[in-house]
Amino acid sequence: MTLNLSRLWRRARQQLPMLRRQAEAIPDGLWLLTLVRYPFLAALPLPVQQRLRSLSAQFLTDKEFHGAHGLHITDEIALAIAAQACLPLVYLPGQGRWRDDALGWYDDFVTIVVHPAEAVAQREVTDGAGVVHRYQETLLGEAMERGPVMLSWQHVAQAGDTTDRGHNLVIHEFAHKFDMRGKAPGQGADGCPVLPKGFLGLRTAAEARRHWRTVLGHEYAAFKEKVVMAQRFGEAPPWLDAYGAHSPAEFFAVACEAYWVSRERFGQAFPELLRLFDGFFMPSSPIKPS
Repeated sequence: MTLNLSRLWRRARQQLPMLRRQAEAIPDGLWLLTLVRYPFLAALPLPVQQRLRSLSAQFLTDKEFHGAHGLHITDEIALAIAAQACLPLVYLPGQGRWRDDALGWYDDFVTIVVHPAEAVAQREVTDGAGVVHRYQETLLGEAMERGPVMLSWQHVAQAGDTTDRGHNLVIHEFAHKFDMRGKAPGQGADGCPVLPKGFLGLRTAAEARRHWRTVLGHEYAAFKEKVVMAQRFGEAPPWLDAYGAHSPAEFFAVACEAYWVSRERFGQAFPELLRLFDGFFMPSSPIKPS
């Protein structure tokens, strides 16, 4: 029997807006199944799991899921995506009586399109000479500026088995949403999200941005060099996905994946990025992951 969770979530939102009640809109069995399938969620401290469950319930009331190519969106699929998408929010401030406004980071879109596997996108670019080039690109996921998120369910479902490699498709695409938010139209992601006031004790927003870009830029350049050395000269490849070498925005997204699913190894490989990300994702939380 498939539970009609959308009805439960709507009812909880209308009648029982307290965070605890919202969390209870997700049945215990379904929530526990999600924790079993994604051990990096089960490893969170219990109070953080409770907030994640509440955020996930709110997320599910806000977003619309559409299955592509005949994929039926089940409760398990929707919750798996919601819980992983909300993971980067769990330590952010914003917990309140009526609504947890940490979800404001995702307020520029409603739709999540889920493909059974990879998707093929038709691309068109115009070069400097005015010549139009058309090509196909195979995608696991895509976050569109002020638009929907696309995900491959095949790769979302594998997230519990890829943590040792620091991979997580949902976190990758939603990291782009963090990166894009607050930017001018057309600016897109650049690897530097809007930083909170007083970030890492810095006095001004300009100082915070300079510090972020300096640290991330240094790590990106070193990572890109390692990828080049591995691909051209057979040296050992870096731990993070080589896709991060495409741009600072992709490096930020790839680093966010590893930060959230394999924090200890990420901290060993990138201690400066660990401090930077802690300052952004965990600015004042009394509950830190181990």
